Amino acid sequence: MGCLPVALSLLATFQSAVAILGAPAEIYRYGTQYWFLGCSYFLGLLIPAHIFIPVFYRLHLTSAYEYLELRFNKAVRILGTVTFIFQMVIYMGVALYAPSLALNAVTGFDLWLSVLALGIVCNIYTALGGLKAVIWTDVFQTLVMFLGQLVVIIVGSARVGGLRHVWNVTSQHGLISGIELDPDPFVRHTFWTLAFGGVFMMLSLYGVNQAQVQRYLSSHSEKAAVLSCYAVFPCQQVTLCMSCLIGLVMFAYYKEYTMSPQQEQAAPDQLVLYFVMDLLKDMPGLPGLFVACLFSGSLSTISSAFNSLATVTMEDLIQPWFPELTETRAIMLSRSLAFAYGLICLGMAYISSLLGSVLQAALSIFGMVGGPLLGLFCLGMFFPCANPPGAIIGLLTGLTMAFWIGIGAVVSRLNSAVTSPPINGSSSFLPSNMTIATVTTLMPSTTLSKPTGLQRLYSLSYLWYSAHNSTTVIVVGLIVSLLTGGMRGRTLNPDTIYPVLPKLLSLLPLSCQKRLRWRSHRQDVPVVSNLFPEKMNGVLQDSRDKERVAEGGLVLQPCSPTCVVQETSL
Repeated sequence: MGCLPVALSLLATFQSAVAILGAPAEIYRYGTQYWFLGCSYFLGLLIPAHIFIPVFYRLHLTSAYEYLELRFNKAVRILGTVTFIFQMVIYMGVALYAPSLALNAVTGFDLWLSVLALGIVCNIYTALGGLKAVIWTDVFQTLVMFLGQLVVIIVGSARVGGLRHVWNVTSQHGLISGIELDPDPFVRHTFWTLAFGGVFMMLSLYGVNQAQVQRYLSSHSEKAAVLSCYAVFPCQQVTLCMSCLIGLVMFAYYKEYTMSPQQEQAAPDQLVLYFVMDLLKDMPGLPGLFVACLFSGSLSTISSAFNSLATVTMEDLIQPWFPELTETRAIMLSRSLAFAYGLICLGMAYISSLLGSVLQAALSIFGMVGGPLLGLFCLGMFFPCANPPGAIIGLLTGLTMAFWIGIGAVVSRLNSAVTSPPINGSSSFLPSNMTIATVTTLMPSTTLSKPTGLQRLYSLSYLWYSAHNSTTVIVVGLIVSLLTGGMRGRTLNPDTIYPVLPKLLSLLPLSCQKRLRWRSHRQDVPVVSNLFPEKMNGVLQDSRDKERVAEGGLVLQPCSPTCVVQETSL
């Protein structure tokens, strides 16, 4: 595949109806602070382009979790695969529920009949067309998403007097947020939370998630894969800006036109649909275009998830145990797996209906489960001393911490919703009769008294989940690896390691690089002569000699009677 369709598919995979509904509602309720999430896109896409893609592409992988077996062992691979399956099944429930909820609000069409229809349609074209069909339908669906949002912005801003008037109205009511530099990670949205906590969330999405890695590997070359990752950056910025503008236009609109009682009682994620119906009700076809925009986002996400889940299940869980499977049987089994995952997702969609805010539910799931997976891959790529026991215990510890904090936060907020009737201060733009139970289930409330103890830990901003959980995996994994002897006695594939130190040194001025290399040479030569005084002809005669040289980071080349010493990239 070329870089453009891959880039649009990368964008569409997680830019689903969740974002189309959730981001404008977020801006409408809390202001433009969420806009600063765009700052995280730069590092969140640059790091995958230059670290993860080269490693994955050169190993010729089909499943991202094949890497874990090459770096650690089969047990780590299976554990990573099971974790990914759990993550994507939950997220698909959210992605499947959101547009069906929207259709129910707009047309009155049965909510669960819509969920069922969406799941079946997605199942059919994913099973018939494979990854190529998924990517090309993503391209078309991305264009429909852009068109639907653009129509709402143009018509809405024209209705209220133009974008300048929208900006003036939202500024007067305090909706335009400045840069909040509070470093407290327990504050829901600050510049640091969005710009740096968001980087870890982006890395878990665009760095190690199978749905995205599969697209990188479908590119016709490594360069095309890197270019596709670059191309996502401006597309992400445009999409975020459009979502935020819809939220601002919606706020200005309802300052001039009153809400109906039904709208005042609506759930937060239904606000956008009611706004669209109010705005476009006299323009035949345009409300349907926006609904098509929502369903395009949902279909692109769900089809990617079905395809990636079927791939990892076949590659990581079935084919290693049944290598004699024929191509025909493998295809039939893969399609059956996709259908089975579709049925599971229907059940998860029902659970999603109980979660409250769709946007934060989805992001919290990726933080809780995606963070530990990100930590596992980083542990393998950046730390050569990490071993399989460290990887397994680190991942399990990270998942335990993730669900402890994540589930504890949900329970804590549900309890506070029952005992604390006032709406938090940052949501003063909402109708006064909207109860806290409908406004926030996963959205944290700002109360007058700060929580203490475990309640304080549970109030950690959801955007720091990925950072906290991935760091937990790395720290615990390194400690366990060092206590269990590191990689001593185990084989390490150098292609699975990203050479961090040489890359950092290459950023220094040339004179500093030469000085550092010259000193390294001077220090290394006597070490080798002390280790092997009888083998200075460059011949290593037994395996223990080779191990001692490898541990020292040196290679002896028998190219001449004089021993030549070189530093290895590792």
